[in-house]
Amino acid sequence: MTVRDLLLARAEDERPALRWREAGAARSLSWREYVAAAARLAERLEARLDRGRPPHVGVLLPNGPAFALHLAAAGLGGHVLVGLNSTRRGAALDADIAKADCQVVVDSPAPAMESLAGAAVPVPDAAPTPDSLFMLIFTSGTSGSPKAVKITHEKITRPGTHLVGRLGLTPDDVHYVSMPLFHSNAVMAGWAPALTTGAAFAVAPFSASGFLRDVRDFGATYANYVGKPLTYVLATPEHPDDGDSPLRLVFGNEANEGDIAAFGRRFGCEVVDSYSSTENAVIVQRRPGMPAGALGMPLDGIKVLDPETGEETPDAVFDGAGRLVNPDEAIGELVNTAGAGAFAGYYNDEAAEAERMRGGMYWSGDLAYRDADGWVHFAGRTGDWLRVDGENLAAAPIERILLRHPAIGEAAVYAVPDPRVGDQVAAALILRGPLTPQGLEEFLAAQDDLSAKAWPRFVRVVDALPRTATNKVVKRELAAAGVDPAGGGVWVRDERGTSYAS
Repeated sequence: MTVRDLLLARAEDERPALRWREAGAARSLSWREYVAAAARLAERLEARLDRGRPPHVGVLLPNGPAFALHLAAAGLGGHVLVGLNSTRRGAALDADIAKADCQVVVDSPAPAMESLAGAAVPVPDAAPTPDSLFMLIFTSGTSGSPKAVKITHEKITRPGTHLVGRLGLTPDDVHYVSMPLFHSNAVMAGWAPALTTGAAFAVAPFSASGFLRDVRDFGATYANYVGKPLTYVLATPEHPDDGDSPLRLVFGNEANEGDIAAFGRRFGCEVVDSYSSTENAVIVQRRPGMPAGALGMPLDGIKVLDPETGEETPDAVFDGAGRLVNPDEAIGELVNTAGAGAFAGYYNDEAAEAERMRGGMYWSGDLAYRDADGWVHFAGRTGDWLRVDGENLAAAPIERILLRHPAIGEAAVYAVPDPRVGDQVAAALILRGPLTPQGLEEFLAAQDDLSAKAWPRFVRVVDALPRTATNKVVKRELAAAGVDPAGGGVWVRDERGTSYAS
């Protein structure tokens, strides 16, 4: 199927489709009105395109009805939507626009909103196939310049169909889509399933304090997330009636186990977390009975390989305290050994595509290790390796341990140079309760699965972490900020001791 097929199937459907809030009042369109408005918008945009060049339209808009209309306009098949990150500025944004060959950049909601009224127009004279390009979505850029991922029509329709079946979504659900619509999570996990079933979907910019209000106002039964939104919502004041809402299901990725459980308890819903990326080439599924801290069970063909030898890594070995004792051998890169999976390539970036597709296999750039039962455990990005006193450490397991402390809301572990050789461990913490240097020392000493070399040498207590628009931490900015105690907010552990001084 194509996105166009799904939209045209709704062209006469009078059930609710798009919902939003405007000037404090609720607004909505039926599916019939949504498809008709998208056709008018597509006609207006395509009149401006030179068919001798790639028909790429950049959309630089916040979450709202205008962006949702642009998605449907592109879905009708006449042009390709380029999702431009609304947090990027200046030369960086110019570079994204140039890389994606944008002919037109839309930075005002006016053209889309004007398409809500007018005479009926034919849908674009186009015949996209499932392999046709629908959208370009940029990666988050945590490990370098963002890359434009090719999103085909099938890369929208297939996840939509899959999630409907996996999560039991129905036409009676209302999807709350507050993640950035220029990113894959919102489009594939929020919009696509609604398009598949004909359910209503509500769009709004994410707000931790406004989350529950939006859920209630829109009657949302389902929401999607990526990154830290669960953490942010949980940080808002708790009320006795938090569980009194229509919300029944939340789906996303990159939440920690504590937040998954706490969110479900507080808001009376089920939280389903999954491993995913914009490229969508490596699939690891959470399943019942998985051990604490595991990422999930990989599908067939997904293996952990040594990036140097290309061989599968040995099983992880743990000591009696649960410490990983063979990180050098067990930690490798998550790879789709069967090929590219759903990855259709990067646009205008042959070097980056070749780096991902080595030896006919897709290398994810994510580190992991596999236990004896086949469960995969996330160890960070390839840039998250730390070499401490001759031993390789991965950042993610240390972060998981730090997050056990009830006062630590967020933790980012990263490398800073050791003045002699290798790295020292640094951690940036956002606190949600009182924590002293002595209290941190006592907590770490009680964690039997934390090796002595993994104790952070430097701890920075911060109000916020540098993030991309999709809430991924940019650790290179933390490393660049340094760990000088004179700058304030830095706790330093004596090199051979365990106590911290501020």
